Amino acid sequence: MKVANNILETIGNTPLVRLNNIAKEVSATVLAKVEFFNPGNSVKDRMALKMVEDAESDGRLKPGGTIVEGTSGNTGMGLALAAIVKGYKLICVSTDKQSKEKFDILRAVGAKVVVCPTDVTPDDPRSYYSTSKKIASEIPDSWYVNQYDNPSNTVAHYEQTGPEIWKQTEGKVTHFVVGVGTGGTISGVGKFLKEKNPDIKVWGIDTYGSVFKKYHETGIFDENEIYPYITEGIGEDILPKNVNFDVIDSFEKVTDKDAAIYTRKLAREEGIFAGNSCGAAVRGVIQLKKHFTKEDVVVVLLHDSGSRYVGKMYNDEWMKKNNFL
Repeated sequence: MKVANNILETIGNTPLVRLNNIAKEVSATVLAKVEFFNPGNSVKDRMALKMVEDAESDGRLKPGGTIVEGTSGNTGMGLALAAIVKGYKLICVSTDKQSKEKFDILRAVGAKVVVCPTDVTPDDPRSYYSTSKKIASEIPDSWYVNQYDNPSNTVAHYEQTGPEIWKQTEGKVTHFVVGVGTGGTISGVGKFLKEKNPDIKVWGIDTYGSVFKKYHETGIFDENEIYPYITEGIGEDILPKNVNFDVIDSFEKVTDKDAAIYTRKLAREEGIFAGNSCGAAVRGVIQLKKHFTKEDVVVVLLHDSGSRYVGKMYNDEWMKKNNFL
């Protein structure tokens, strides 16, 4: 019998799907790496499991212990699956800008959810960074994951996602485009692909209100670049250690409005019911179209499922309220 021993064994080997309609104006072949086929419905399942396994092996995570993480929802879901199968408790600390669905899903799989304000600096004691650390310091046998600076995040994508893309394209991939948050996906995949072929271009999709693009271009961390934004899952007001700027060729910024509109277009034009950052990534590919030729093979990674956003980007009232419709 071909049977997975538990749900964690089904992580990875997600499909690569040709985009036939939404990217018609792009001359290259555009292929989507559809990560919501993972059991937790996002790319984050990969690194969540890797971080847990590495923490188990070196003793940071004790049997029956508590996992604590600051997460916008997707990493929390991946950690929740690992916690259920392996017998841990989980506390997820997030921000009040995240969709209600993300919190409901985390609670459904047994996580405790702590919600913090979005509009505070990272070093503010109320921020979700600070709150995560505080909770972990107060609970015995707890482990603070810290996906932003945890090297296992990048390693997961170097070992899994990158090789999958290389194999699925038979080495023909010329460009890799992906939204950047913690930096693990772009850094791990980018490193692997460039080792296979240094000519492959790696482009990060950023959002307005985030520091990545300016820092990459100038080396300046400009706090004036930081302001609240709507797009979920990409952009940061910090520089995570997992962002390896050396493997990233360029950043492209996408507006909140375009990210939301293209999220919906993906569902309606391709039948791919994907999340908010996926719309940003596809819009980014279109904005970058002048860089592609007919012979190019562009792989764009779609992080998560639209199920997290039915009350937001897929809701007409919400779209109108934000002047996106």
